[in-house]
Amino acid sequence: MTRPASAQMYDPRYPVCMHVYGVLIGERMDCVFTSIDQCQAGAMGLPATCLINPYYVPRSYAPGSARRYRPER
Repeated sequence: MTRPASAQMYDPRYPVCMHVYGVLIGERMDCVFTSIDQCQAGAMGLPATCLINPYYVPRSYAPGSARRYRPER
């Protein structure tokens, strides 16, 4: 039997994720951090690891963020 595909766990808007793991609190990926230091502060006391978000897309590269070309009149 196959398992259904899981949804994307990495939010591409944030460069740092916290991987929380453990039987008591459940396993999850929280991609809501703007720096490793911010993530590490949030992970203090938790069974968690901070990592770089491999799916992060800087705003300057986000679709629709670039200015459209307008020819001069």
